[in-house]
Amino acid sequence: MTNLFDLKSKIALVTGASRGIGEEIAKLLAQQGAHVIVSSRKIDDCEAVARSIREAGGSAESFACHVGRIEDIHTIFSHIRERHGRLDILVNNAAANPYFGHILDTDLASFEKTVEVNLRGYFFMSVEAGKLMREHGAGAIVNTASVNALQPGDRQGIYSITKAGVVNMTRAFAKECGPLGIRVNALLPGLTKTRFAGALFADQALYEHAVGKIPMRRHAEPREMAGTVLYLVSDASSYTNGECIVVDGGLTI
Repeated sequence: MTNLFDLKSKIALVTGASRGIGEEIAKLLAQQGAHVIVSSRKIDDCEAVARSIREAGGSAESFACHVGRIEDIHTIFSHIRERHGRLDILVNNAAANPYFGHILDTDLASFEKTVEVNLRGYFFMSVEAGKLMREHGAGAIVNTASVNALQPGDRQGIYSITKAGVVNMTRAFAKECGPLGIRVNALLPGLTKTRFAGALFADQALYEHAVGKIPMRRHAEPREMAGTVLYLVSDASSYTNGECIVVDGGLTI
């Protein structure tokens, strides 16, 4: 029987992969045979994850890239083109959420950083990946959005707005890149225990309120998001394009 989740010979780039959901995605793709380029802002953190993948028998390398900087995006894709000549999988997982507070008090610096990473970064990462994938007539891109794209999070205004943008960006790329053999989909995680979501877990009352609205009555662990991404980048989802899959324990029912 064919293994629909086999990623052998695939080159995969995962951003925001030094910890949390991105780290779990990188490790799972490697377990399925992909060569994974582990990327985030800090090379030491990337290399730690890449080394753990290699020690477990997988194939991985590390490359620092701040997706909020266009020059970094150009640099990493120049590296990929020169070293590998192709890219089969892109997981846009890096994200910024520097501001937690009332939307009326959002400062310009926080606004710009959130937009630069979550929208501009995802957009131009997808553009560069799409150009490489177009040359080979195939590829899969997965964007990590959030349930906040559907229901804005309290005190998470600009973050929620950018994640809603990621949902429509996913569909726009899927529509125009589908004819090129490139599938583009999104993962919308619910409440997940990561350092990135630290503000929600630090406020006990806020956390209990959030969990109380989830039918499963618990938060997710990062590894519980990775399986959906594996599905979306593998042959198991060969006819899935432009979809935004919610993994939230039933929150948005």
